[in-house]
Amino acid sequence: MLRRLGVLDRIRVGLLVLGLVFVATGLLPWADAVKSLDEIGPLLVFLVAIIVLAELTKEAQVFDAIATRMAVLGRGNYAALFFLCTAFASFITIFLNLDTTAVLLTPVMLALAPRARIAALPLAMTTIWLANTASLLLPVSNLTNLLGMDKIGLDTQEFAARMWAPQIASIAVTMAFLWAFYWRRGERRDLRYTPPVLEPVADRVLFSAASGGCLLFIVLLLLKAHVAIAATAAAAIIVTAFVLRARERLTWSLIPWQLVIFVTGLFLVVPTLSAHGLNTVMTWMIGTESDPYRTAAVGAGLSNAINNLPAYWAVEAVIPPADQDRLLALLVGTNVGPVITPWASLATLLWFESCRRHEVRVPMRRFLLTGAGLAVVGLVTTVWALVSFG
Repeated sequence: MLRRLGVLDRIRVGLLVLGLVFVATGLLPWADAVKSLDEIGPLLVFLVAIIVLAELTKEAQVFDAIATRMAVLGRGNYAALFFLCTAFASFITIFLNLDTTAVLLTPVMLALAPRARIAALPLAMTTIWLANTASLLLPVSNLTNLLGMDKIGLDTQEFAARMWAPQIASIAVTMAFLWAFYWRRGERRDLRYTPPVLEPVADRVLFSAASGGCLLFIVLLLLKAHVAIAATAAAAIIVTAFVLRARERLTWSLIPWQLVIFVTGLFLVVPTLSAHGLNTVMTWMIGTESDPYRTAAVGAGLSNAINNLPAYWAVEAVIPPADQDRLLALLVGTNVGPVITPWASLATLLWFESCRRHEVRVPMRRFLLTGAGLAVVGLVTTVWALVSFG
């Protein structure tokens, strides 16, 4: 069984095993472990429900239909297609989580590329960059946002009221970098693309149920329902439709066990390290001057070094709950910053795997350099927007 696991899966399992070892040896007291796992219970429910919701929405051809209609609406004009694609990727990230954009929207866009004779790399870079940088507006947009909600002490609407300006700033900078380095004429080569032919949806009932489930999820969020309840209710509608119409497509592979294992292990390992010296290091790194720019930079740097989830969890532990500005700046760093290294966010790791399966070559040097530029400019601009308007 271990031989069948990929490298990433082995790392996730190893993280969980390490966490259990910490509990068994007493390095993490049992009471602290139980408290930590209690905190992530609703988070794991949301995570499973939103992935099932997104996966079945893709199976119902909702994403395919929207992507194809976008290409048709663009009428062969790359500038029009660019704005439509960035708007679509941003919307999916904001309301359905960045992993949905990276894991499910990426294959849809890559499948669209040969049908419309569009270069695949610009579409791929659009999904992964906006999966990260468009994940600031709502708590559900990114797992780091959900991790910080209790300590930040804001509900969904209050959080959006603080983060709307930073979100606009980060998307605007991302669009500028996408156009300059991947979408403009000199990079894509073609003057126009060929609009694809619209194809009928295979099952109208599944398509309608999936669309309705996604709309219900968004409405429940606006009504301040708990994210786990909203995602579960929406997923239940789509699962019921598939039970009635296509039961054979409901498989255990829909359950994101890799993410569940990773998050559970993370919530055991990081508290243990924090109690044995990590907090001191984090306090030294972010300083005591309550500087949001420094805090965001540390979050971004650690994210690109080790991954944004443990980076956020480690730094958040040393920021007092009353310091909302620095907590939000840390989210900027761990959401906008992880665009340099392939392991900076879980979404990026999953995106690289999707590109490999679709035989899309990602030039690593170009990926690193353009990502570094986006991280620096995006971080400064977004934190400025947070300080000035948030």
